[in-house]
Amino acid sequence: MTSVIMEVGDGTVSTHCAGLDVHKKIVVACVRILGTDGKPHTETRTFSTMTADLLALADWLLTQGVTQVAMESTGEYWKPIYAILEPQLTVMVVNAQHIKQVPGRKTDVKDAAWIAELLAHGLLRPSFIPPAPQRDLRDLTRQRTTLIHERAAVVNRLQKVLEWANIKLAAVATDVTGKSARSMLEAIVDGQSDATALAELAKGRMRAKRIAPLALVGAR
Repeated sequence: MTSVIMEVGDGTVSTHCAGLDVHKKIVVACVRILGTDGKPHTETRTFSTMTADLLALADWLLTQGVTQVAMESTGEYWKPIYAILEPQLTVMVVNAQHIKQVPGRKTDVKDAAWIAELLAHGLLRPSFIPPAPQRDLRDLTRQRTTLIHERAAVVNRLQKVLEWANIKLAAVATDVTGKSARSMLEAIVDGQSDATALAELAKGRMRAKRIAPLALVGAR
């Protein structure tokens, strides 16, 4: 198969390419093919962002002989499209601000067609997209960090509620979410109000401290 990346008289460097205008619910795709007459031929279609339609988009691009695709990095919407197209095509994700700064756009040119034209002439600067394993690891570490922050926020709210109720659990327990502290909290929720009985629920090193029962007495 003849390479679709070449230098021709009008400055075209990609003869079979496509621009994608990505939205929340739809993707507008414009295929740009340089014909044997030296003139570009374009075709535009609209697909929904459902998986089945994105697969249909990939099939359509392949049947058109497209090997290069470019799209704006619009929020999070580009990621599912990138994941589907990446194994089969060379996909370029471009900063939207960069596309706006490229001069020469006519007001009647649609976004997808303009992206395809810029791609065809080698005027787009791709953003760095890490390989899939690196993206997976980054997502995992980000999710772990988010969960740690959310847990800390919940613990802080728990400590505030205990202080409002004048239950001085934090004064006798290093970790208010530890095994002993949780047993005491569960007993309080179940209606136990006897401080001595609550103190007896201490386990391990906390029990060895001989915690003061009065520290567990809440506001009446």
